Amino acid sequence: MSYRLACSLLILAGLSVFGGCGPPPVVEEQDDRRFAPGPTDEDAPEEFTATESGLKYRIRRQSTERRPITSDIVTVHYRGWLDNGKEFDTSYATGFEKTFRLSEVVVGWQEGLQLIGIGGMIELEIPPHLGYGEAGDPGRIGPNETLHFQIELIEIQGSPYPDLPPIDSDSGSDTEGA
Repeated sequence: MSYRLACSLLILAGLSVFGGCGPPPVVEEQDDRRFAPGPTDEDAPEEFTATESGLKYRIRRQSTERRPITSDIVTVHYRGWLDNGKEFDTSYATGFEKTFRLSEVVVGWQEGLQLIGIGGMIELEIPPHLGYGEAGDPGRIGPNETLHFQIELIEIQGSPYPDLPPIDSDSGSDTEGA
């Protein structure tokens, strides 16, 4: 007699002597987040600062480490949500940091991440024209949605010009006198 048939007969009889027979064990519901954002500075501002482009940010954890430029490859942990509070993306739930070239993400991320160094944390409020705009991101983000992100900068790698300063968010230029 096969194991499956034996289990089926035992289940029908109300007996369970083999491991794995019977209904699955009841497991208490657990929060599936494996990681949560790290600590914020005690003196982190509650008010947002706006850049000339319309990006709003508040630095939640300062860092004096190197800041990225758009050609850099960055590694981050992040959480993204909409105005209604609906979370549309997060690396915390999977427990895996995300790595990508900064130039490959929405303009609001490019501008915002250049405001912090490695180990820093920033909260961004990205207006539609710096996010997904009129097109949105079908299935996740509607047209003209404001995006909110909390981002921790873990690592910077791969820049061919590691000593260049970040883009000055006030002038929108990464070169002086140009």
